[in-house]
Amino acid sequence: MIEVEHLTKVYVDVPVVDDLSFFVPEGQVLGFLGPNGAGKTTAMRMLTAFLPPSRGRVVVGGVDLDQDPIELRRKVGYLPENVPLYPEMRVEEYLRFRADIQELRGLEARKNLEYVIERSLLEDVRRQVIGTLSKGYRQRVGLAGALIHKPPVLILDEPTVGLDPNQIIKIRELITELGQDHTVVLSTHILPEVEQVCDRVFIIEKGRVIADGSPNELQVKMQGNATVRVELAESSDEARSSLANLDGVLNVSGDNGRTFKIEHDSTVDPRESIFRLAVDRGWVLIGLAAEQASLEDVFVRLTTRETEATLPAAEDSEVSDA
Repeated sequence: MIEVEHLTKVYVDVPVVDDLSFFVPEGQVLGFLGPNGAGKTTAMRMLTAFLPPSRGRVVVGGVDLDQDPIELRRKVGYLPENVPLYPEMRVEEYLRFRADIQELRGLEARKNLEYVIERSLLEDVRRQVIGTLSKGYRQRVGLAGALIHKPPVLILDEPTVGLDPNQIIKIRELITELGQDHTVVLSTHILPEVEQVCDRVFIIEKGRVIADGSPNELQVKMQGNATVRVELAESSDEARSSLANLDGVLNVSGDNGRTFKIEHDSTVDPRESIFRLAVDRGWVLIGLAAEQASLEDVFVRLTTRETEATLPAAEDSEVSDA
């Protein structure tokens, strides 16, 4: 559905997006991640034909950006971080305006209007002036505008920024639903959100790809040795050495005699052995769980490592994503 080959954007001889290549199949929800200034927004603007690339090729729904940028825009619904709304318009009036821009007429325009109002949960405010809406509702209006022509591809740049927890939950649920009918590219700094709604994660730093895979694949890759965390009700002087002698255990760390991190061979699950050992020794287990690196851990490790590796060059110049 989305094909990107060697996509590059250069400002004043500095590449903000540097040779990006990836493919997003139909129906996939892609989390597009990176720290501030990494090139995310620039890349997304090129995918939506709002910004021409310096080099490279973009194809969306079979339409090549170089050959027909107008037709490519018809394939895409774009929700920028700062939603461009007309505060003096009513919600329904604004969506009719967006339908007219997309050259929707008559019955098709009316059907699409009702569709996006229903999907974006705007029925209660459809006749309300946009300027009087909360930020959560304004985000929904912007999303409805991006959906009005029922594009096969949705590109969402920070759709939940500035929202309260209840609003975030509603927008997150909506994105999950939309992923059933659309290919979605989602940029966000809320990493638990990515874990919940995205099939695949794409991380860039300084305009270059540093990770690509499903959330689980990246977490497993960054985990290192498989680990189990054990917590006892009371301290035991012999616990550490006893745990270290179990089959498959590679290392045991923990200094207080109660809480231990156990690294083990990935082909062995030591939790049953740990439980039986606790019963034999009379320990009271209050915690026994396998651990996995969170997506936040993966993001921090990758971007910190990348920054440290390029720190001398970073001092020469700095180009913002804007």
